[in-house]
Order: sequence, then structure tokens, then C-alpha cells
Amino acid sequence: MDHATPLSLLLLLLLSSLFLLLLRRSRRPLRLPPGNLGLPLVGETLQLISAYKTENPEPFIDDRVAWFGPLFTTHIFGEPTVFSADPDTNRFVIQNEGRLFESSYPGSISNLLGRHSLLLMRGSLHKKMHSLTMSFANSAIIRDHLMGDIDRLVRLNLEKWTDRVLLMEEAKTITFELMVNQLMSFDPCEWTERLRKEYMLVIEGFFSLPFPLFSSTYRRAIKARSKVAEALSLVVRQRRRERESGERKNDMLAALLDEEGGGGGFSDEEIVDFLLALLVAGYETTSTTMTLAVKFLTETPLALAQLKEEHDAIRAKKGESEALEWDDYKSMMPFTQCVVNETLRVANIISGVFRRAMTDVDIKGYTIPKGWKVFASFRAVHMDCDHFKDARSFSPWRWQANSGTTDSVNLFTPFGGGPRRCPGAELARVELSVFLHHLVTQFSWVPAEEDKLVFFPTTRTQKRYPILVQRRNPPKR
Repeated sequence: MDHATPLSLLLLLLLSSLFLLLLRRSRRPLRLPPGNLGLPLVGETLQLISAYKTENPEPFIDDRVAWFGPLFTTHIFGEPTVFSADPDTNRFVIQNEGRLFESSYPGSISNLLGRHSLLLMRGSLHKKMHSLTMSFANSAIIRDHLMGDIDRLVRLNLEKWTDRVLLMEEAKTITFELMVNQLMSFDPCEWTERLRKEYMLVIEGFFSLPFPLFSSTYRRAIKARSKVAEALSLVVRQRRRERESGERKNDMLAALLDEEGGGGGFSDEEIVDFLLALLVAGYETTSTTMTLAVKFLTETPLALAQLKEEHDAIRAKKGESEALEWDDYKSMMPFTQCVVNETLRVANIISGVFRRAMTDVDIKGYTIPKGWKVFASFRAVHMDCDHFKDARSFSPWRWQANSGTTDSVNLFTPFGGGPRRCPGAELARVELSVFLHHLVTQFSWVPAEEDKLVFFPTTRTQKRYPILVQRRNPPKR
């Protein structure tokens, strides 16, 4: 017995040690991607904002990718975040919406868009509303119903241009009028212009601190948001009355009010939030893309000359006043589509998407903890020379057939992907193409002054890209 006791104690000690080792391992911290959480509370938010307020925000990403690899940990906008500059990870994140990840955005954006916006909807409701939105922006609808309005409204605005033009302001006017027309059947008027000015204040508040007491920008945005919601509510109530009396328009609002159209049963608040967010999505992004397309073309004279040649040929065939048609867009604008692709790639109006992990997610040898934010950076991929040759240069020719540029969905994602891919992607391309057609066939221009591109709080030029315009003689038939 005396000999057995030390052996029993040794065995008990070994078993206890094994149990403690297993317990310690089960509680071991998850293997996070490498990175730096920065300062307490603030994290690396200030470094991110400082970088994106310049013409060259790439060092924020480039430096961290060099130090930590394409998947790294940071702390931005108040939360620990895994930042992905890896195309495979980005695809994995956006394709697993609703299973492993859910949409999640900074509080300022969520509060200003409203809880019923398409951006924040989840599950079956999001699927239903995304499908409804796509049904009003698909190729058949654009061809049969929207193409004429797009051509008409672009012409109407360009007719007013003389001498010095603030291109970004003009582009915003055009795209806002197009969106209001498509969503609610309003033609340009004083009401639409007042609404647009309030929208500009709302958008300025997207990346501000979501505390009215500390941020005057956010305070102005909340006030403007209330005015926009009130104006849209009046329209919704008026349209409900018209519907009861048998009147019906063929637009998005009619579909939301129409039970058989797939959107019935929504409250006024839900419809207002939905419309408000769609107006932001179609207005801000497309107008900025228009402006930057012109800026990049102006800085690339060979591309501009080739674009003019393509559109002069279309206009000479059609005559001066004949409207563009769907077949013109689909069959006669191959280089235009190269310009559109390259503008989307270089401009990166949507630089990426935020998602939140719904559970612990294992990827690339690391674990993203449940509840953590993930930022899938499209910009990082688009501007990576490993994926696109001379990625930091504007070169529309890279998109021509046999140029060697891959069009893999993993690499070129200007409209996102997965179940949240932008439902207005084709509509945006059409609007940009029609705008460029009328611009290059009607005008020549030069920059009025030097203007720099910045990327925070939104992508824009600092001086709204002023140009001096001169009308061209119409192309000869």
C-alpha cells in the first residue's frame, strides 16, 4: 500500500495536468488575423480617415498588407474589424450572406438611411425587396420604358450648359432627376431641386460621429433626413389616395403600394425608408462615376479621342436630334463599355462592404470571432498590381478582347456580389453611357482649374470638377 500511494499520486497528477492542458487549450484565444487594434476606443480610425482624405489612400492598405498579409485585424469606426484585401475571402464573405455573415454598417449610415432601407434589410424580406427592385431595373425595363427618359433628361440638362460648369453638381442634378422620375414619376421641378439639396446634407453625415451633440455635420444630416422623410411621406399619402380612386402609375412607388405587385402591406414609414435609400444609392454613386469618367478621360487624351470617334459615328448615323435606343447602347458602344469598366475599377465609388460574423468563422487559417465586423475591400483588389497590370493607371484598353485582363467575378466587383449585388448595376451603366454620348458629341472642354480627388467621407473631387465647355458642331452624316 505504501508503494502504491506515490504511484497513484503520480497518476493523479498526470491526469490532472492533462485535464488542465485540455481545458487551457479549449479556452485558448482564437487565432485572429495579425494586425494592430491601435489606440483605445479610436483604434486606427484616424489613420484611415487621414489616408482617405488624400488623392492616394492606398498606403493605409498597402502598408498593412506588407506587414500582415491580405487579411489583417484593425479597429475602425468603434469596432474591431477584420480587413480583407484578398479576392477569395471577399467572395466567401459576400456569398455567405445570411449564413455566416450579415449586413452591418456604421451607426451614422444606419440611422440616416432608416431601418427599413434595402441596405439594412435581412432574410426573406431583403430577398423579396431586392427582387422587386431588380424588376424595375432589368434590361427589358430599361429597353422598353427607361431608355427614352434617360436620353430625354440628359439632353434637357446639357442644353443649359454654357461656359463654366461644375461637373459634379450637374451630374448630381441629372442622376437625381433620373431616380426621382423612375421611382415616383416626377419630372424636374422646384420640388425635386429642394429635395436634392436636403439629400446632399444627409449624405454628408454618413461617416460622421453618430452623436448630434458632438457632430454638427451629423446634426445637420438628421435634420435634413427628417425633411426628406416628410416630403416623401406626403407623396406616399397622395399616391395612396390616387390609387383608391383608380389612378396608377408604372413606377417603383406603385409597386410598393400594390399588393399584387409584391410589395403590399407596407406602412408609410417602411416605404419612405425604402425610397430614401434607393435615391441615395442611385444618385450619389452614379453622379460621382460620371464626374470621374470625365476627369479620367480628360487626363487620358487618347482614350477621349477614341470615345469621341465611336460616338460621332453613332450620331452621324442617327442624325442630330434622334434619341439613343437600346440597340445603340448594346451594339455600337464597345469602347464606351471599356471606359465604364475602367472608371468603375479605378474610382471605386463603393470601396467595399461591411459584414458582421454571425458565428466564429474559420478562413485562411484564421478565425473571425462571432460579432466581429469584416470589411471586404473591393478597392484593395482593384488597385492591386498582382491582379491588374499597372493597376494605378487609367487604361480602358485593358478591357478590350484579347487584352489579357481577366473579368473574373472574384477580381472585378464594382457592384458587390452575392445576394446583395447592386440591383441597379445595368441601369447605372446605361445612364453613364448615355451621358458620355451626349457630352462628347455636343461639347469639347478643358478643366477650369486643378482639382484633386479625395475619398472621405465619400469619393469626390474637392472643387466639384469645374470645366470650361464649348459646343461642338454636330457630326456630319
